[in-house]
Amino acid sequence: MKPLEILKTAIANSFRSKLRTTLTVLAIFVGAFTLTITNGLGTGISNYIDLQLAAVGPGNAFTVSKTDTSGNPGTGPKKYDPTIKRVAASGRPGSSQLTLDQSDLDKIGAVPGITGVAPVTRINPEYIQWSTHDKYQLSVSALAGAQPQLASGTNLDDTNSQAQLLLPVGYIAPLGFSDNNQAIGQVVTIGITDATGTMHTVAGSVAGVEQDSLLSSSGIAVNKSLSAALSQAQATGAVAAVASTWTDATASFASSSSAQVSDMKSKLSAAGYTAQTLDDRIGTVKTVISGIIGVLDAFAVIALLAAGFGIVNTLLMSVQERTREIGLMKAMGMGSGSVFALFSTEAAFIGLLGSVIGSAAAIGLGTAVSGALARGPLSDLAGLRILAFAPGPVGAVVLLVMVIAFIAGTLPAWRAARQNPIDSLRYE
Repeated sequence: MKPLEILKTAIANSFRSKLRTTLTVLAIFVGAFTLTITNGLGTGISNYIDLQLAAVGPGNAFTVSKTDTSGNPGTGPKKYDPTIKRVAASGRPGSSQLTLDQSDLDKIGAVPGITGVAPVTRINPEYIQWSTHDKYQLSVSALAGAQPQLASGTNLDDTNSQAQLLLPVGYIAPLGFSDNNQAIGQVVTIGITDATGTMHTVAGSVAGVEQDSLLSSSGIAVNKSLSAALSQAQATGAVAAVASTWTDATASFASSSSAQVSDMKSKLSAAGYTAQTLDDRIGTVKTVISGIIGVLDAFAVIALLAAGFGIVNTLLMSVQERTREIGLMKAMGMGSGSVFALFSTEAAFIGLLGSVIGSAAAIGLGTAVSGALARGPLSDLAGLRILAFAPGPVGAVVLLVMVIAFIAGTLPAWRAARQNPIDSLRYE
């Protein structure tokens, strides 16, 4: 028999016993439905985490600091070294952090693969105000290159000489704006004190309004022009040595290869620096989520394996019922390979039927539930779709189910293929 004839015959034979085939398809349906839902959950959560990471900072950059090799503080006091500069750091009382200077930036920039290095300047403004309305406290994001989710307006333009900022949506009403659109293009005033305690004011134009997100804070994002103006105002009155030292630097790179990123980390470590990407900082969370999704997938695969026994049972019964028919086909010249292909194709078709119906039901129900959650309990988390279905993973589920069904059908197919045509024709 030709392949097309085998396919047509297998499909027709699948519906000979409609009730038995339907029950088998329903068993496959449960596994395919569960596996598609768990894959959708993983895709939805991963997409949301990626959005949050993009809103915090660029993925193709390291945050670099100088590695402290002075040892454990509990081992006793360390000798004073005037060449090592430290500043107070957050953490336990009395902790400090090594500082970077221009020579350190040059060393970091010389590492192969690094395309640019910029010091991270900690800007600590006092307040933000629009027109004559009330003043409110705020902070400024230290990382550049973020791609935040915007409720209105446009993202920052670092090539623009105009001082720009992104305003969190939570500041719109308190600052006196009627809505997000009114804030776009308006000039706000930022107050910041210098090293002598003198207050300075710096003006900035609102380029966009940023949505609330899981990793967002009460801070604002600023472009290079506004960052430079705020840094200059803050550094007024400070000694030159303080103004030219930093605790961290951002080192950007073009490569997306994990091997090359690891190589750059190793070279920076050998040079005495610690480098971390955003993925490094959020890696534990992603690992936990992947583990949970993996456990859920395992339960779905167990359901599919149970459905595989249903396929074995269905086809073994089919072989027994069609023993004389198999003998007749072989007596008329049909080879054992064609008989094997016929029953294997029938098994794969049953798997395809159950997986397509299960995946389609999961996508339909999951999309509806995800939309309802996004409009209801999860409405505060803009951009979160708890269930997202990508063509690749859904196709992989269908293919996996068909493979399991095919493997389950090999025993009945092998049994049918080895039937002796004379004995089969005599079978009652």
